[in-house]
Amino acid sequence: MAVNLISNYLRTTRYDSGISLYLHTNPLLMKPKIGFIFLFLLLSFYGLAQAPKKTLRTKFSDEKFTIDGVLDEKAWATADTATDFVMIEPDNGKLEEPTRKSVVKVVYSNEALYVGAIMYDSQPETILRELTIRDDFATADHFGVILNGFNDGQQDFRFFVSAAGVQQDCVYTDASGEDFSWDAIWESDVKITDFGWVAEFKIPYAALRFPPNAKQTWGINFYREVKTIRFQYTWNLIDNKIGTEANQAGILEGIENIKTPTRLFFIPYSSFYLNTNNTQKTNGELKGGMDIKYGINDAFTLDAILIPDFGQTKFDNVVLNLGPFEQTFNENRPFFTEGTEMFSKGDLLYSRRIGGTPILQENLGPNEEVVERPVAVNLYNAMKVSGRTDKGLGVGILNALTQRMFSDIRNTVTGETRKELVEPLTNYNLMVLDQRFRKNSSVSLINTNVTREGHFRDANVTALLFDLNTRENTFNLSGDYKISTIKRPEARDLTGYNTSLFFGETSGNYRFGIGGQYVSTFFDINDLGVNFQTHYHSLYANASYRILNPTKRFNTFSLFVNGYSEFDNRTGRVQQFNLRYNVNIVDKKNDYYGFGMSARPVKVYDFYEARTEFDTRFLTLPETFNVFAYISTNYNRPFAIDFNPSFTYLNEEGRRSYYVQLAPRYRFSNKFSMVWDYSYGFQNNNIGYTGQNDVLGDIYMGRRDVTTHTLSITGKYSINHNITINLTTRYYWSYALYNRYYSLNSDGSLTNLGADAFDADQNFNTWNCDLNFSWWFAPGSQINILYRNNAFLFDRSDFNIDTRSNFGRVLSANSLDHILSVSVRYFVDYNSLRKK
Repeated sequence: MAVNLISNYLRTTRYDSGISLYLHTNPLLMKPKIGFIFLFLLLSFYGLAQAPKKTLRTKFSDEKFTIDGVLDEKAWATADTATDFVMIEPDNGKLEEPTRKSVVKVVYSNEALYVGAIMYDSQPETILRELTIRDDFATADHFGVILNGFNDGQQDFRFFVSAAGVQQDCVYTDASGEDFSWDAIWESDVKITDFGWVAEFKIPYAALRFPPNAKQTWGINFYREVKTIRFQYTWNLIDNKIGTEANQAGILEGIENIKTPTRLFFIPYSSFYLNTNNTQKTNGELKGGMDIKYGINDAFTLDAILIPDFGQTKFDNVVLNLGPFEQTFNENRPFFTEGTEMFSKGDLLYSRRIGGTPILQENLGPNEEVVERPVAVNLYNAMKVSGRTDKGLGVGILNALTQRMFSDIRNTVTGETRKELVEPLTNYNLMVLDQRFRKNSSVSLINTNVTREGHFRDANVTALLFDLNTRENTFNLSGDYKISTIKRPEARDLTGYNTSLFFGETSGNYRFGIGGQYVSTFFDINDLGVNFQTHYHSLYANASYRILNPTKRFNTFSLFVNGYSEFDNRTGRVQQFNLRYNVNIVDKKNDYYGFGMSARPVKVYDFYEARTEFDTRFLTLPETFNVFAYISTNYNRPFAIDFNPSFTYLNEEGRRSYYVQLAPRYRFSNKFSMVWDYSYGFQNNNIGYTGQNDVLGDIYMGRRDVTTHTLSITGKYSINHNITINLTTRYYWSYALYNRYYSLNSDGSLTNLGADAFDADQNFNTWNCDLNFSWWFAPGSQINILYRNNAFLFDRSDFNIDTRSNFGRVLSANSLDHILSVSVRYFVDYNSLRKK
């Protein structure tokens, strides 16, 4: 999608859709025709003409700059200007209005690049400037500079500041979009004036990457967003008919004889934790460690953590999981989120595996019980090296070492205790080689390896990927081949593979795509990645239409149609078959609307719900029909609301499901805002696994009503752009009431066992509350004070389903934990130390 830049600025759950019409064919028959290959190669060299790039020339200055939002240094007066910005959203290609003219100047010194921007506005009192935490665009005007020191269309470093002075920065690639987990050390300030507002940047060369050439030619672009009307502009046009952004920057010339600085940064930290609950005494714990960042050369960077501390990371949104697959969580640990674009290729890394839960179960003897089992594996250290040469070769290496972990086991008769190993010493390694060419295509080789100390399971996965785009980014051909090997100490090794192919048009009003995938039975990447399903092949296709410029009624309008078919390799039965379409609209008031429907017009066969490895038993699932819609009003207004209802009909008597989400938000001022988010889900007569008899080989299913309530409240108060107080709470309650049980037959049918055969009712409550004070007291240096309390409550059999009762019980439960933590991180630049 061209203009990923824009979609990320609207970071507001706007339901980005990529929906397709799916057809089925055996993917083994999907051999490309010679004519198709010839056409693709032809298109690779010929395409639509692209507009010439704008050029800006900068000048050197040894003047001392004060970054204050006032462009009063002498160098600004003689600097060349970048003007004539062009709209990218909503009316792509339209010149900026004279009343909102933008003027940008660039000056450089021996140590940094300086950017001064004047944004004229005939109504400066309407400039929106909400205060937020870093990297949150919220409701504010923005200005940004986009830099590529190699001018190769491969990787941008993007720096933004809001009219309230809040910084945002990210690394961008066309393959992965914007990665806002990357934080650089740079300076900025803004001033609101009687003619608009002014932004001033100082971007040290240590925050950038560029070759050691005497004369530099960089890729550069400037971005402006007028939030009141949601108009977005760039200096060099980002054409939304082209499916890429990085190749559409302008040119910066004039930088000469600068030296790449030593990029060596130390971030020592110290943390103190005070823990208490109703069942144990209060205890304190002091931790300390250090992060190191080192620029090996102009292109490659080493990141390392010594004695890591992730105690203040965001809590996980745990749910009642009744399905056959584990619940996965977002990565919130900074080391594993920063600059991971290279490591995400091939979807072979699920970094929560590193330092996750122990993999081994305790072997209990007579009269033994587990007194304490570690909930997570401790990390000794981790490091990553990543970068890209001037020839386009990207290299990424990630390595982590985790500790041995033990459970405490006690004999209930003798009182004796012992420890048992539940996690061996383990090394995790990931290597990526990614060769880019013609600025928009790549071929990648990836390897992941997990090695455990002793006589335990080891794993290795290798993948070859290709992503080919025509010269004008109008068509894409991509695919992969992955092979996994699991070494098991007591059994034979298992080898599996996964391969896919996709072709599609990626530009213009009308777009389409078609692809297929084949996954063998023993394909397994779960030691360092995630794959839930195996032994299937699939074919999918999509078609879409969008307007590229506003109409009288709509700012944007898009229609997506898609479908997906999936077949079990062993039996040929249909595992999935879905058809779906949806429409997304942004009206002239910048309110968002969407609606659509999906259908599964045939019965399908679920080979995973039975929870039997390498077995062909399945559960038959009925035809379904689903309708959904959403409304999201303009967040520029102090009061806005999101509303998302859906309804699903299943072709079985009395089987339905409902879901609704309601999320109002109110901005009391530029400093204070709150969001209330409530969702309700109900599945009537849902059916799923309840257990099995290992001796008889019987598998049991249960018919159940599943009800889920989720309430989240978030609030933000910003004292200024460096100091914020944030509140995040979440109460989740889900329960399943079973009304009938069955035995699963080999043909997918069910034998009724009655309502009293088992008692599988479940009631699950979780509560989380984080109150955080954050102060960026110096560049890259932060103090965090976090108060956290959390609890969970899980009932089987008889329980009360009254809302007040459950909420009260979870808050008064003995497991309610209270944690107060203070963390101080200080950024040290080696260059500053050397000067001193």
